Amino acid sequence: MNTNRTISPNVGSDGVAAVLKRIIAENGRRHVRGYAFAITCLVIVASTTAFTAWVMESVVNEAFANKNADVVWLICGSIFAAFVLRGFATYGQAVTLSMIGNNIVATYQRRLFAHLMTLSLGYFTEARSSRLAAQISENVNGIRDVLNLTVTSTARDLLTLVALIGVMIAKDPVLTAIVFLVAPPVLYALRYISKRLRVATRESVLLNSHVLGSMQESVQGIAIVKAFTMEDELARKVEGIITAAEARANRIARLSERTSPLTESFAGLAISSVLAYAAFQSIYGDVLPGAFFSFVTALLMAYDPAKRLAKLQVQMERAVVNARMIYEILDMETHQRDIPGAKNLVVTDARIEFRAVKFSYANGEGVLKGVDFVAEGGQTTALVGPSGAGKSTVISLVPRFYDPADGQILIDGQDIAGVTKASLRKHLAYVSQQPYLFEGTIRDNIRYGRPDATDAEIEAAARLAYAHDFVLAQPQGYDTPVGENGVTLSGGQRQRLSIARALVRNAPILLLDEATSALDTESEAAVQKALEEAMSGRTVIVIAHRLSTIVKADKIIVMLDGKIAEQGTHEALAQRRDGLYARLNNLQAHPAASDAI
Repeated sequence: MNTNRTISPNVGSDGVAAVLKRIIAENGRRHVRGYAFAITCLVIVASTTAFTAWVMESVVNEAFANKNADVVWLICGSIFAAFVLRGFATYGQAVTLSMIGNNIVATYQRRLFAHLMTLSLGYFTEARSSRLAAQISENVNGIRDVLNLTVTSTARDLLTLVALIGVMIAKDPVLTAIVFLVAPPVLYALRYISKRLRVATRESVLLNSHVLGSMQESVQGIAIVKAFTMEDELARKVEGIITAAEARANRIARLSERTSPLTESFAGLAISSVLAYAAFQSIYGDVLPGAFFSFVTALLMAYDPAKRLAKLQVQMERAVVNARMIYEILDMETHQRDIPGAKNLVVTDARIEFRAVKFSYANGEGVLKGVDFVAEGGQTTALVGPSGAGKSTVISLVPRFYDPADGQILIDGQDIAGVTKASLRKHLAYVSQQPYLFEGTIRDNIRYGRPDATDAEIEAAARLAYAHDFVLAQPQGYDTPVGENGVTLSGGQRQRLSIARALVRNAPILLLDEATSALDTESEAAVQKALEEAMSGRTVIVIAHRLSTIVKADKIIVMLDGKIAEQGTHEALAQRRDGLYARLNNLQAHPAASDAI
């Protein structure tokens, strides 16, 4: 069942304009004052640059031809003032654009996280978290780069180039025409390079995300890597990915830097042509050199902004590719939204009912094939059966991690498809088969169950989960950092903290997906006793492979191949000689009998 669909933005030739328009629409108004100030500074930079070139004619003519010292001092003072003004304007625009860029990155990071939290569990089941994290870290700067490139290129480079071209035309229109005769072939070549770079950049981003993802996975699974001596095999795998990423990065470097020989050749041809023309004018036309020096100054000053503008399309393509891949995530639709008019769940007895529920994952294979049962309010209902029977799927449907393909799930007669997910999950506490702890302290991890829980309530929940004693034995007690996913704690300790997190929630419905599977015999007995106390008065659905942990359940539902095979109490089911539960019970009670089953 595909729970999310990706809307890919336009990747054609108009992709840059489309992405740029969207980025400006989303960010322009919020930063309009900052960009206005930065653009003003950039206009000052462009104006002072053009002024410096313009005044060169007066400097040369008055100093070397007319030898007018008073005017020279005035001109030199104005040039100094122009440079000082340009320095402050450059500082102002650089700091402003950096601050705006940093805010944009932070804003999109918040948006990405908030949107990821709205996507269904199915999306994260299919997506590799390590590669997703790597892709986000690689791409999020693309939004900032698109805007900054647009502002600096338009307000600084383009205005500077236009102003300097104006100076060049005013000083000598013929020389200006000579310069621009060679421009069209250069522009055509740059456009060709940018098209090839677009594809290579996207491939590079994906390959780099694979590299980072593979490294992250290897670090997280280092115990398995070493236990199975997988170092060499993984090294060869990662080596192949790194080699491919390196080759793609080299290709991007070659494509990107092809602009250098093009622009340098263009500049060399233009300047040599200008010098030849000016030399003949001075030799045979007896023309004053001031206009020529002013023109050459403007030409040389125009070289840097012209070179940056020449590279703009190449740089913009790279930035837009990154930005577009961020939008692919942000544009992913959430299919498990609350329906219009969804109401809050009202829990009285906490009675859960499955009516002809069918479900299948993305591969289309049916996991649940018409499941009907009732978990009575305030009672414990246990799900047992062989692996792959659909037990965990049943539990995952109650909090709407997934939605059934057909049928209904009701709590106190209310179809959960018609209530808000927030109100539904508010009344649930969940303990998964694989305990997960977040970065922070032990106290923080228990408090995630209920953010407003007091320290006393947190410690009370830890006592119920038989975690209090080992917590106090930690270096800082409840304020001890747990490390990445609780790496400093044993599996049993992590599970007991996970149980404490569920207990502090104090919800009327408790879902236990093999909550004691990671515990040793002694810890299991202690936690089982604590769970029996915690389950009192709550509706509990529990999955267990060890049948000894659910013998006191009010109802046991035996599942096989996505269907309910049997249901009843432990005593009733254990007495059915040909029943599946009886065979499982006999197998666990007498392991030596496994060969006979």
